[in-house]
Amino acid sequence: MERSRRTPRARRNAPCTTVITTLRPDPPAGPCTLASSRTVIVAGAGIGGLTAALALARDGFRVTVIEQAERLEETGAGIQLSPNAARILIDLGLADLLRPHVVAPTALRVLNVISGREIVRIPLGDAAERRYGAPYWAIHRGDLQAALANAVSRHIDITLKLGSCLEDFVAHPNGVTVSARRRSGMTDERGLALVAADGLWSLVRARIGHGEPPRFAGRTAWRALVPAGNVAPEFRTPVVHLWLGRDAHLVHYPVKAGRVINVVVIVADSWNAHGWSEPVGRAELIPLLAIKFWAPAARAIVDLPEAWLKWALYERRPVMRWSQGPVTLLGDAAHPMLPFLAQGAAMAIEDAAVVARCLARDPESAAEALRTYCALRHARTWKVQRLAARNGVRYHLSGVRSLLRDAAMHMMGGTALLRHYDWLYDWRPPSPFSIT
Repeated sequence: MERSRRTPRARRNAPCTTVITTLRPDPPAGPCTLASSRTVIVAGAGIGGLTAALALARDGFRVTVIEQAERLEETGAGIQLSPNAARILIDLGLADLLRPHVVAPTALRVLNVISGREIVRIPLGDAAERRYGAPYWAIHRGDLQAALANAVSRHIDITLKLGSCLEDFVAHPNGVTVSARRRSGMTDERGLALVAADGLWSLVRARIGHGEPPRFAGRTAWRALVPAGNVAPEFRTPVVHLWLGRDAHLVHYPVKAGRVINVVVIVADSWNAHGWSEPVGRAELIPLLAIKFWAPAARAIVDLPEAWLKWALYERRPVMRWSQGPVTLLGDAAHPMLPFLAQGAAMAIEDAAVVARCLARDPESAAEALRTYCALRHARTWKVQRLAARNGVRYHLSGVRSLLRDAAMHMMGGTALLRHYDWLYDWRPPSPFSIT
């Protein structure tokens, strides 16, 4: 239902000051153009990029991760890791690093923000883990990124290069050469493939022919963190609360092992700055909400944080082709998700597992492997994009349509609603031997 982002000072997707050049001609054959047959370059050290690095290294590749930020900082707020994502992280050996920080919600509780009445309660916790073979977790984005970075730093086959801004790349018969700008000057990295996890404003996406800019979605997301002791006891429990309202909705749930409550409000708005997070005060949020009509419990949650971070939500038209030769896109660079299904990070994590499996299956032909990766991922990610966008409409209904929505969800019941998402949560990455 949401995604968190970095502050402008460290945001991963900010354009470099140097514009990507046009395609350079292939360099002459020689030792300088030869790429290691087992090296993959990953652009971006966010959740998708770091997960890709770990998956590729597990499957036998050497990995170089280039990241323009000078350091990885604990930024953002909470994210939800549904079983389709959690199982991949567990398979990568991250369970022990993550468990001290996660909360395993026992349920998703959907409420009407005006009446305060519960519409439906969808079972998670043990019920979801039994059903899908993996847990449903909530975690602070900084804790997840720290765990991924910790695992990357321990892996002998992964090199993380911070302060490296990708400026250009060129494909050649031996793979791809990537030019990056550092404080010390320009450097080149060579590998058999480039996996671009460089986010919504991806430079690589534009470079391979998809230059249409993201479209403003007409909404802003507002996030805050509140000490758990400051909220009513019923909201300290391990439950995701989703309040549906007119032109706005509220989500809150515990993170950091239950010590902090993550609060998110998404509201119709015209503010559309490109920055990931702008510090704002509560006084700027309240006029955007019909707060006087909200139930007292929902108003109390919004009244707690004085300091908020907001950013504009953007979307992009789905594209069929994410790859060009030995270069491909991953996560938001390929298929940015609106935050109404809690699948932005999950889809990037899934991508990471699949691209590693495809390259492991066909390491001698990176271009063919990456075409297979796109073919395996396109239909699923497009379906998730569409459903997330539809949820954004359903969550913000008013009048008779909201009453019909609430009645339909209540009649269906929580267990049936959970089954409705079996196709999403029960997904598993293909084995290399099943990829054709």
